[in-house]
Amino acid sequence: MRLLIAAIVGGIVMFVWQAVAHMALPLGEMGMKTASGQETAIAALQASATDGGGVYMLPGMSPEQWADEKARMAFQEQYKSSPYAFVVYKPEGNPALVDMVPNLIKQFVTDFIAAFVAAWVLALGAFGFGKRVLIAGALGLFAWLTISVPYWNWYLFPVDFTVGALLEQVIGWLLAGAAIAGWLGRGERGA
Repeated sequence: MRLLIAAIVGGIVMFVWQAVAHMALPLGEMGMKTASGQETAIAALQASATDGGGVYMLPGMSPEQWADEKARMAFQEQYKSSPYAFVVYKPEGNPALVDMVPNLIKQFVTDFIAAFVAAWVLALGAFGFGKRVLIAGALGLFAWLTISVPYWNWYLFPVDFTVGALLEQVIGWLLAGAAIAGWLGRGERGA
């Protein structure tokens, strides 16, 4: 029960922090830009994204084409100086533009699950408050290093977008970690 309550408290703190990071601070939008001529870009995607919704790299090659050395060399030569785009394409539209409630629910549930994992890790040892907070911050850094940094490295996500994700994760898990550590410590003192 102690872990469950710690996870709820940590999940709430992380959820609130993410709301602040995205709505009041520029962290959630760092590196994001708005394209001009959006209708033209959307029409081009509708015409060329024949496999339906998904993640597209432009220019890109299928794995079968990439395995063909001659095709790969020709592709590399043709596009070595070409613009590049990493696009998440959803032909049926973004329902969050109309109703964010389902997305907010999913975000809270994932924050709660992540906080439960963090609470479990923090409860594994006889750590004091400060060490638990630092471990939670390290979990945020770990998440950033294993997800955001590879996106920066391989898919060319912008540096400022990647730094924004670092700040959101590490600060968020330091704050959530403090809440979790406080609750866990309370339970230990009361035991």
